[in-house]
Amino acid sequence: MVRSDRSNTRSPRSGRRRRRPLGPVLAALLATAVCAAPAIGEPLSTRSAPRLDPRDPGGAWAGYSIEGAGGASTAPRALPAGALRGMDVSGHQGDVDWGKARADGAQFAYVKATEGTGFRNDHFGQQYNGSAGAGLVHGAYHFALPDRSPGAQQANFFVDNGGGWPADGRTLPGAVDMEHNPYGEVCYGMDPGAMSRWIADFSNTYRARTGRFPVIYTTANWWNRCTGGNPDFAPNNPLWVARYGPQIGPLPAGWAYHTVWQNSNNGPLPGGQDVFNGDIAQLTRFVS
Repeated sequence: MVRSDRSNTRSPRSGRRRRRPLGPVLAALLATAVCAAPAIGEPLSTRSAPRLDPRDPGGAWAGYSIEGAGGASTAPRALPAGALRGMDVSGHQGDVDWGKARADGAQFAYVKATEGTGFRNDHFGQQYNGSAGAGLVHGAYHFALPDRSPGAQQANFFVDNGGGWPADGRTLPGAVDMEHNPYGEVCYGMDPGAMSRWIADFSNTYRARTGRFPVIYTTANWWNRCTGGNPDFAPNNPLWVARYGPQIGPLPAGWAYHTVWQNSNNGPLPGGQDVFNGDIAQLTRFVS
């Protein structure tokens, strides 16, 4: 994919009005309604993501807020012939049998490295090095917590803890996971302008450290809601889109195509089930 070298500096489109506080009765009724589980595989659109226990040693993972309360999973999806199958894992998968994953069809993997500025995946070494040892193209991802610290600080923490990009022909550029807040309000209490500036701060810092813009993992729902549909990242940042369903559906605003599609959390491989949008030659060019 051809990317320009401009930085992400433009202001987003905003214009959303703040809602007035709900009355106590209406608030109670609404709270009851939103506790119902969403349709399996659908992004959460009208409620906050279910809260994780902040003491959870596994932290959040890519696609957490799509699954919804109760850990509902989606059915495996049939893939087109020749599709490059991949996976994404976090500390919740523990040590992975990478030889089996390769035998089951995995050709690439993203591994959670960090979250915020204080969390490191305890299984990162086994997962990251093990995937490479089994012959998979691999990369690391960071679960963003934009309300905790600046984007540059989290990008540096990510790079310093396994998220760098060596030009070795087998490493995917690092990814930043931008999705519903698992610990509170969907958009982390930030307006679209502030959120877009945070992502640009992370993205530009990561590029300065590694020479590559990071991949952005997100859903169309979250992106359009929490960045105001900011299109300015699409020319530089490859898209890893999460959409659990038989079709990929509309992409987040700005992107005309995706690079990776996370289509399910249930399949032959541990963790999230991913598909690369291209053939092996295109994957080789992408990592190079």
